[in-house]
Amino acid sequence: MYSESDIDGAVAAGAITAQAAAALRNHIAVSQSAPAVDEEHFRLLTGFNDIFVSIAVGLVLVAVAWIGQYVTPPLAGGLVAVVSWALAEYFTRQRRMALPSIILLLAFTGGVAATLVGVMVKLDPEFSDQTNAIIGAGIGLVTAGAAWLHWKRFMVPITVAAGAVALVGVAIALALAAAPAAKDHIYPILLIGGVLVFALAMWWDMSDRERRTRRSDVAFWLHLAAAPLIAHPIFNMLGIFGQDIGVTTALIVFALYLMFGFVALAVDRRALLVSSLVYVLYAMYSLFHSAGAVELAWAFTALAIGSALLTLSAFWHPMRRLVVSTLGGLGSRLPPVGTMVPA
Repeated sequence: MYSESDIDGAVAAGAITAQAAAALRNHIAVSQSAPAVDEEHFRLLTGFNDIFVSIAVGLVLVAVAWIGQYVTPPLAGGLVAVVSWALAEYFTRQRRMALPSIILLLAFTGGVAATLVGVMVKLDPEFSDQTNAIIGAGIGLVTAGAAWLHWKRFMVPITVAAGAVALVGVAIALALAAAPAAKDHIYPILLIGGVLVFALAMWWDMSDRERRTRRSDVAFWLHLAAAPLIAHPIFNMLGIFGQDIGVTTALIVFALYLMFGFVALAVDRRALLVSSLVYVLYAMYSLFHSAGAVELAWAFTALAIGSALLTLSAFWHPMRRLVVSTLGGLGSRLPPVGTMVPA
């Protein structure tokens, strides 16, 4: 499987002409009955060798973490970070392997954070909650800095999302340090963080409307990070799992899901729909259950929601055309609805 950035790289290297690349893109769009942008491509596997290498990488990282933990807890994260960076020099920088690169990035940033946490656990200081929150903010900031260094060296698309999530963690920790009572309002804080990450995702998206470069892959991962930060706080503030859902609450859930669907169609990203799916499933299950379909409530729920999602997938392009047409001038800044054919 070749990504859009691979095709652009082939054009830059002179392996194929720009006209041939455009013809290939248009052929794929016609054969799939949808523009390439609507397919929301991202590269996860370049071949089965990605899975093979990922398993080997996982074994090595688990081994070095185990050895480090045996010596002293902070060393476990440190070894994982160092080995992850070293392996990325070959498998990411030279081989450009997709899945191993993602695993190595997550292992590197996680290793950096785990090292700092391990140091604090080893020292076992008795700080106040506010001081611990400040320390947590520092750990998040260092992790974000590590992600930035990794991005400058390897430019793995998921890195920006990892850094953004770390910065959201920093903001939450600082809020808790400034006002300990903020822990009772953690969901609104998470929601604000999610909206900011979504805005960052849209900035990357709008810089590559046709989704032909690495910037689109960066936007994909940012949308994937933003979606749960938006969906989960909203539905948790509604108390979806903390009470028996009545008809009114269920209707609110459905209305929110429809709103998420409108946004997903407008920006041509499905992450919001996936992140909020569990809540709409539970809401519909509760309605079927209260209506007396006790034994088949989950079956009816899965059938209804599954059929709706399949219909949405089948008619994504015409529905998106309708949604974008309602946005006026804003629609011109979103990914194009039709296939872009060069003049």
